Amino acid sequence: MMSESFSNPEELLKKYISFPSISADSNYKAGLSGAREFVVHLLEELDFHVEIVETPLHPIVLAKRHGDPTWPHIIIYGHYDVQPADPLNLWSSSAFHAEVRGHRLYGRGAADNKGPQIVHLCALANLLKKQPDLPLNITYLIEGEEEIGSPSFSQFLKDYQHDLSRADFVLVSDTCIPSEDQVVITTGLRGLVSLEVELTGPKSDLHSGLHGGPVVNPIRALADLCSSLHTEKGLVNIEGFYEDVLPVEDWEREELLKFPGSVDEYKEFLDVDAFFPPDGYSVHESVRFAPTLEFNGFGGGYQGEGTKTVIPSKAFVKISCRLVSNQESKKIEKLVKEAIESRVPAGIRANIKVHGEGNPYVVIPPNKPNTPEGQVQAMVDAFKSAEKRIAEVFGKKPLYLREGGSVPIIADLKDVAGLDSVMIGLFTPEDNLHAPDESFDLNIMKKGILTFEKIIGDLAGV
Repeated sequence: MMSESFSNPEELLKKYISFPSISADSNYKAGLSGAREFVVHLLEELDFHVEIVETPLHPIVLAKRHGDPTWPHIIIYGHYDVQPADPLNLWSSSAFHAEVRGHRLYGRGAADNKGPQIVHLCALANLLKKQPDLPLNITYLIEGEEEIGSPSFSQFLKDYQHDLSRADFVLVSDTCIPSEDQVVITTGLRGLVSLEVELTGPKSDLHSGLHGGPVVNPIRALADLCSSLHTEKGLVNIEGFYEDVLPVEDWEREELLKFPGSVDEYKEFLDVDAFFPPDGYSVHESVRFAPTLEFNGFGGGYQGEGTKTVIPSKAFVKISCRLVSNQESKKIEKLVKEAIESRVPAGIRANIKVHGEGNPYVVIPPNKPNTPEGQVQAMVDAFKSAEKRIAEVFGKKPLYLREGGSVPIIADLKDVAGLDSVMIGLFTPEDNLHAPDESFDLNIMKKGILTFEKIIGDLAGV
């Protein structure tokens, strides 16, 4: 008999958050194990057969509820790992002791991605309580390395390609929506190339009085290099960078015009007084349709209090490129590395490390001008059900929008297993993902459970 624990989603999420499952820090193995065991227990309560797939770092939870092979088959994806909670002093309450304030539940992982997982599980529990013989094959895939780039996922996909490719599509709730009443069905995720560039000049730091003048300063060389990577109009200044970028479809631009919130409201939310989108894109378009090259960290020389008059031996910059549909991460990596190497001045040596990469992903909903032929019927049904059920529960039709973020495993699932994804967002910008005071909107949780119960029921034909 199914446990009554699913009748209190808020308490389930509090318990899930209590496990500090930080994948980036080896000191949190116990928290990762606890979170993994917690979600395994919930899946077993729903009569899933659970397999723990070992990886070099954090195991993957693979759970199956399979029956007649002619039934529709969906994969539900999530991750049990979370970002570090630092800086802890900026939290209003303990990061791993969840607290409800108003209509929000605060804690690390509340929105990314433990809250959405509880929504899916409770929706499924409600449905199975009414119909234990639900005619739907379901595979759960919950990993523990998403927040560090899913380094073990590629091998897992190769090992389980045959089993996974039998599914019809992947259901994901790890994307953003603009507000509590406006849900977005995400149609695209940007790809990613992450690099670190280290420039070295002299063999050690030098006295800036004794040697200043003839020696090329690595910080100055790095500043010049970075400034060369964009044009005055904000475009990436690397030959071939935009070569494979496809034109944006008219229906996508029209859909974006329905996006709630003005540019001025966006400025206020970010506390900036101006935007500078790349030439050819509006502010909101540039986040979704344009590739980027951003500097994520920059340093060199003395960083302590006061002054230390040195010419540093080394300087570094961390760079990430976000890629859009039809760009390839390997090609962009090569173009960026070649451009940087060609712009390093004499007297300076460059060392470039690639920290991660992933291709972009786009899925086209049914009945659009560029919808591909031969889409899997179960996925078409899922899009239609989602549009109908979201409108019923949230009061507005969902928008179909690309997102600026990256979830590289979504493109990997397409490339390796041939699976497209239906991505229905459940967290908002106010949820503070990856930042202090992360939270999850309990109103969205309540509506989300009802919505997914209806969607999953539709897919099962009940």
